[in-house]
Amino acid sequence: MAEMETRELEYFLAVAEELHFGRAAERLAIAQPALSKAVRRLEGRLGVRLFDRSSRQVTLTPAGEALLGEGRHALGAVAAAARAARRAGEGETRLRLVMKPGGDADLLSGILAAHARVAGAHQVGILFGGATDRAERVRTGEADVALLYLPFDDPAGLDHETLLVEDRVALLPRTHPLAVRERLTLEDLAGESLPRWRGAGWTGAPAGALPGPEVVDGPEMVQWVRLGRTLALLPRSLAEPVHPDLVCLPVVDAPRSALVIAWAEQDRRPLVAGFVRAAVEAAAGVEGERARGREG
Repeated sequence: MAEMETRELEYFLAVAEELHFGRAAERLAIAQPALSKAVRRLEGRLGVRLFDRSSRQVTLTPAGEALLGEGRHALGAVAAAARAARRAGEGETRLRLVMKPGGDADLLSGILAAHARVAGAHQVGILFGGATDRAERVRTGEADVALLYLPFDDPAGLDHETLLVEDRVALLPRTHPLAVRERLTLEDLAGESLPRWRGAGWTGAPAGALPGPEVVDGPEMVQWVRLGRTLALLPRSLAEPVHPDLVCLPVVDAPRSALVIAWAEQDRRPLVAGFVRAAVEAAAGVEGERARGREG
């Protein structure tokens, strides 16, 4: 970072995310004048204006938008390098898997059992993340691997292997007019309210759907659906078990989603490769058993 210091980038990101110098200063625990001075100094060094400021609001310029995206990745890379150095110095004793609660499609027990049978397998620590932060926790080195749902999660900077491909379903109140159907199409959802996941780049909402309440996790989303304020369009495994007040219907033309195991592109450590192999093999075995059960 020849043109900027890590601290300056942290200051910029705080203002860019808060869009308010006062709140950003509180978040950073520094004085607002010092923060404003640091941002002006960074703008001078780069030769561009990063923010448009007025007495009523702060907005990002195109240059600021560009730095926001790249800056997050840059700070993440710095954090990942520091964590990698500490792990190397301490010796690798544990692999860290991040997932959201219930976000394993009932595969996790089989994956852990398969991994435990591998010679020299490391202990696996489970971290629980939110709806949209799991990929970033791998990019920063806080976690080694993650269970992600594509195309909902952003896999930039990560490699991944697919564990499960599944249909998507609509979750709606039993009192909703569409609840009497056996199946739905995306066109049926036009004009319906669908939730907005905080921090998500792609929500999967079909054309014509209305923006519903912003949600941060599954239980909050289910509560809004039960209240009749929104419907939800989800991978099937995230909709089950279905709450008694709700109905789960297949959406026959919705793009399918994939549950994947993801890791940092540059991470070639044997403990990660071994866990990924165990995960893929275990998931294939579970899916084979489920397919035979459906045929039976």
